[in-house]
Amino acid sequence: MTLRNTKVTTEIHHLTVSGIQVEVIRKDIKNLHLGVYPPSGRVRVAAPLVVSDEAVRLAVIGKLSWIRRQKTKFVRQPRQSQREMINGESHYFLGQRYRLRVHEHDAPARVAVRGIASLDLFVRPGTSAGQREAVLLRWYREQLKTLIPPLLEKWQPILGVQAAAWGIKKMKTKWGSCNPASRRVWFNLELAKKPVQCLEYIVVHELVHLLERHHNERFAALIETHVPHWRQYREMLSQAPLGHEEWKY
Repeated sequence: MTLRNTKVTTEIHHLTVSGIQVEVIRKDIKNLHLGVYPPSGRVRVAAPLVVSDEAVRLAVIGKLSWIRRQKTKFVRQPRQSQREMINGESHYFLGQRYRLRVHEHDAPARVAVRGIASLDLFVRPGTSAGQREAVLLRWYREQLKTLIPPLLEKWQPILGVQAAAWGIKKMKTKWGSCNPASRRVWFNLELAKKPVQCLEYIVVHELVHLLERHHNERFAALIETHVPHWRQYREMLSQAPLGHEEWKY
């Protein structure tokens, strides 16, 4: 389940349910939404203003098995160490693991894939780790800008929808997002590291939100019809190593 920040938050507090800390956000919304978020399985509930703490507690208890499974997945999911951007470091592109090879040269920075195992990073002498990482992230963004348009061109006529705009940004709790009102779609920069099938699944997922805003039965049926192997791709996303982040909320 996904928490969408479409309303103004009015109250935030915490409950402990069966030993699990739950962040409760009361908002001017109609339905209760429960989510479990990386990196450690933080549990958050967005609840309508009229819903009591006891009702929130009962809703969490009803989902305890699912919550614990999600928390366990996040704990077990491999994570990359903090990036030093040095020779031999592992980096990922489209699901493939590459070893970084740093080359210092007096020319504009660039990135190139060498064969099936090496990712060459060309930077000027004296470039810091942060500057090197910025070069790599810019390259990831460029790759997604090339990969996403053909997927949109493929799926928009199939689904009978048209996004008004789309973009790429770093997101910590979602692979993508969609604002049906503005018809704007966003994709997580981290998708450049994941298998291309996962990218296509997220493209379809967000476009389907232009037909159905909520993750309800209709939404699930549309995804099942158009991406019958979506559970496999979702699992691939959950198993792929997470990028290092100083997670803050």
